[in-house]
Amino acid sequence: MAGARGYRSYRGRGSKGKIVLAVILVLVIVASLAFIRMQEYVVYDESGRPRLSLPGDDEPQTLPEEEEDVNLVIQEKTSETVRAMQLSTAPLTAWDGAVLTGGTYTDRSCDAVAVTMKDAAGLVYFDAAGAVSGAVRTEAGTAAALEALNGSDTHTIAILSCFHDPMAANADVEGMGLKNTGGYIFYDGNNSQWLDPAKPAARQYLCTLAQELAKLGFDEILLTDVSYPTEGKLDKIAYGDTPKAENLTVFLEEMAAALEPYDVTLSVELPAQVITQGSDDTVGISLAAAARYADRIYAAAEPAQAATLAGEVKAAAEGTDFAVMLTAADTPPQEGSWLLPAQSGAGIS
Repeated sequence: MAGARGYRSYRGRGSKGKIVLAVILVLVIVASLAFIRMQEYVVYDESGRPRLSLPGDDEPQTLPEEEEDVNLVIQEKTSETVRAMQLSTAPLTAWDGAVLTGGTYTDRSCDAVAVTMKDAAGLVYFDAAGAVSGAVRTEAGTAAALEALNGSDTHTIAILSCFHDPMAANADVEGMGLKNTGGYIFYDGNNSQWLDPAKPAARQYLCTLAQELAKLGFDEILLTDVSYPTEGKLDKIAYGDTPKAENLTVFLEEMAAALEPYDVTLSVELPAQVITQGSDDTVGISLAAAARYADRIYAAAEPAQAATLAGEVKAAAEGTDFAVMLTAADTPPQEGSWLLPAQSGAGIS
C-alpha cells in the first residue's frame, strides 16, 4: 500500500534472524550459568572419577579423616630411694668411696654421699664464679676431689644453705640483705644476718650457685634454710608488701626453672612441723609449695616418725620422696630414704 509521497512502509531486512540470534545467545548464557552452578555438586570418588551429588542425596559423603588423637603423657616426678651419709663441713680435698662402707657406719649400707657446698655462714666450698667476694673456701685439691666424687658411681648430694647467709647479706645489704624496720641489716637471735627472699637479686644469687653445682655433676641439690629467721626480734623485720609464703614459693619456682636444663634432683629441707601442720607462718613456707617443686623433702626427725612424715609428703605430691635426717645414734628405718650426719673426717684428707 502506497503511503504519503509514494513511499511504502519499511520492514527492515533480516529482523527474524536477529531474533533467532538473540534467543540462541540467551540460551547460551543460561546454559553457562547452569554449568557453573552444577559444578558445586560435582564430587570425586576415591579413584578420581567425577559424579553428580545433588542436594537431598541420601548417599553419605566421604568426610575427611579425623586426625589421630595424640595422647599427651605427663611425666610424674620420680626419685630413687637414697641412703646417704653426710661428709664434714669443710673443703673436700680427697674422695675415697670406701668411706661409705668404713668407719662407724659399716652397718648402715649407705649408697649416697652428701657434701656441704655452701653453709649457713655463707661460706662456699667450691670455686664458684658467682659467689660474693671472700665467700669461697677451697684447698689445693678441692677441684680434683669434687671431680673424682662426681665421676664416681656414688649418688652425690650438694647441700646448699639458702637464706641464712651473713656474708652475702652484708656484701649487698640494699640488693640482697634482710633489713629491719629502721632500714638497717637485721640481726637474728644469734647475731647473724639473712638474705631477703623478697629481693630478686638474693634469689638469683642462690639460683646461680645451684646451677654451678649442677654443672659440676652433682646428682642432687639439697636446699636448706629455705626460710625466714625464726629467732630474735621478728616483729622488727621489714618483710615488705609481699607475703612471706609467696616470696619463698617464687624462689622455689625460680630454682626449679634454673635447674630444669640439668639432670639433677631438687630437694628441700623443711622443719618437721611444716610437714605435719602443712605450713608455718614464722618459717614462711608450706609443704604444698615445697612438694610442688621438689623431688624430695628432707626433715630432721626420729626414725619412728619417718613413715608418718613420708605419708604427709606423699599426700601433698604423689611423686615426691621423703628422707629423714637422723642423728649418729639413730638406727635408720628399714624403708625409705635417710641421711646420716658426718663421720669425723669422712672424705677429708
